Amino acid sequence: MTVLVTGGAGFIGSAVVRHLVLEQNETVVNVDKMTYAGSFASTAAVKDDERYAFERADICDSAAIETIFDNYCPTAVLHLAAESHVDRSIDQPADFIQTNILGTYTLLEATRNYLKSHPSDDFRFVHVSTDEVFGALGDDGLFSEESPYRPNSPYSASKAASDHLVRAWHHTYGAPTIITNCSNNYGPFQFPEKLIPVMVLNALNGRPLPIYGTGTNVRDWLYVDDHARALVLILREGRVGETYNIGGNNQLSNVHLVQEICSVLDDVLPDSLHAPHASLIAFVPDRPGHDLRYAIDASKVERELGWEPSQDLSLGLRKTVEWYVAHTDWCAHILGGDMSTERQGTSRC
Repeated sequence: MTVLVTGGAGFIGSAVVRHLVLEQNETVVNVDKMTYAGSFASTAAVKDDERYAFERADICDSAAIETIFDNYCPTAVLHLAAESHVDRSIDQPADFIQTNILGTYTLLEATRNYLKSHPSDDFRFVHVSTDEVFGALGDDGLFSEESPYRPNSPYSASKAASDHLVRAWHHTYGAPTIITNCSNNYGPFQFPEKLIPVMVLNALNGRPLPIYGTGTNVRDWLYVDDHARALVLILREGRVGETYNIGGNNQLSNVHLVQEICSVLDDVLPDSLHAPHASLIAFVPDRPGHDLRYAIDASKVERELGWEPSQDLSLGLRKTVEWYVAHTDWCAHILGGDMSTERQGTSRC
């Protein structure tokens, strides 16, 4: 199998690349534009492997994408390239419309054209999306594959649109597509604009740990390596035309998550001048349109394909915090030497 992975230098994409090459012995073509969130360090473990190739390209560039298809003749696509930060989407929605919608369209058309000259019953196009397309849950209930789409941010709206394109290309053109919707990922190599790395880096530098609103917003946390396993399993055994939800079965409010991070930091860095790190917690005005709660029902992928998350949140969070503490050099490099993590997404009409 030769898998074309888009966004393979990003957080989730690089975990998928490492899993495919190092654990599954598959050939991977990593297509990444190398925007601010891409890092060659994330794929350093495979860069010299003969089963790995890298192509720097924008997924919106149809000529470049078609050339990559022709040169490598992939047997599958795992589409992870996306602008993904909600706060950033509030300030810069155009980038999200361009990459997430137009980029997905370009890949779908490149795949359709490629399969005209390279017909295959085994080809698969797995489109990786988010639970945020479903909007917000109340105090109980779970998102299922049948949940209606109610996106509330420019980011989630752009992902919802891309999901609809993928579904339409399957039903209209017979494209061999599968859609996945995942909960919040965490783990090593996540760009330091997301909640967990922001909190760790701020705490290390004695800066406030900003929690939106009252911190009662709830998320389901999925360890990135568990997500990578699920995606490769769905690529191999998932049913074309289907949607699969992938969740970690780890619901936690933001304030409790940050308190857990602080507890790990107190344990890992007992001599820190900033301990107890929970004293740095500061509540700030809420994000515009902040969804209260997300939670995933992953029973379909568990029942049909036998996947389930293996990483307990407390252990996974400790591994993640320890990784960031040990890799401040990586964080400084990807942030361009500026270790500040200024808040984004405060724009309003």
